[in-house]
Amino acid sequence: MAAAVESEKPFAEWIGRTTEAEDVVAPRLVASFRATFEPFLAPTTTDEAPLGIHWCLSPAIAPQSALGPDGHPAKNRDVPPVPQPRRMWAGGSVEIFDPLRVGDRVKRVTTIANITRKQGRSGELWFVAVDHVYSTGRGVALRERHDMVYREAAKPGTSTGPTAADDAAARPHSRTWTVETPPTFLFRYSAITFNGHRIHYDYPYATEVEGYAGLVVHGPIQATLLLNLAASEEGRAPERFSYRGLSPAFGGDPLLVCAGTNGEAGVYWTQHVSGRVHMEGRSSLR
Repeated sequence: MAAAVESEKPFAEWIGRTTEAEDVVAPRLVASFRATFEPFLAPTTTDEAPLGIHWCLSPAIAPQSALGPDGHPAKNRDVPPVPQPRRMWAGGSVEIFDPLRVGDRVKRVTTIANITRKQGRSGELWFVAVDHVYSTGRGVALRERHDMVYREAAKPGTSTGPTAADDAAARPHSRTWTVETPPTFLFRYSAITFNGHRIHYDYPYATEVEGYAGLVVHGPIQATLLLNLAASEEGRAPERFSYRGLSPAFGGDPLLVCAGTNGEAGVYWTQHVSGRVHMEGRSSLR
């Protein structure tokens, strides 16, 4: 567990800072999303967009000359300039009030909710929590808390890959989707989200510079699969869905998306065939 470092509140002037963005749930985006994820999507009505498509809306867009070495915008004015460079999804939660529909114009209001510096086993960590409110002409569609973590740069010769100690006995589950994760799957998701992060498509960079065991499966890919499995199991979209990342998943390995048994109703997770859990999610009523 990471222990909090005693210090005055870092980047306090950023707390409460708000930005706005707009995008459209375009038919082409919906078609691209479905082509990437089907058959692992929950059923929807004719005009409803698939669950998880909100993570494809209003991406950070910067000119090529403004990208950093990792492929992210080097200076993103919407997030604080924390000193550690390696950005990953840590987790979050989603409240769904009204499904997004094909053709919706969606306004997203983003607020910096919290910034925390901690010390973990792998070094200094910075956690940035942001709140998103997605609205359409019908009103608020979704509310989201998104937690990001920033880590120190990989040291030469170190690896952030799994070890035997990370493996675990398989948990009982009532349903499993086995999702293949070839490079084309990761690349297509990077394309529809305009995500230039090189750990998802540049194998030499991911393994030699950032020390991963392979291409990293996007956090929102896993969250999308978990959210859709929950909706498929429960017969409707969850009113609230929370998730947290536990270990990275790597491309090329089958990704098992699992639903808990009666003893773990409402619990969903992604795991490696070894039993190592990558992300866990929970659905609930508001």
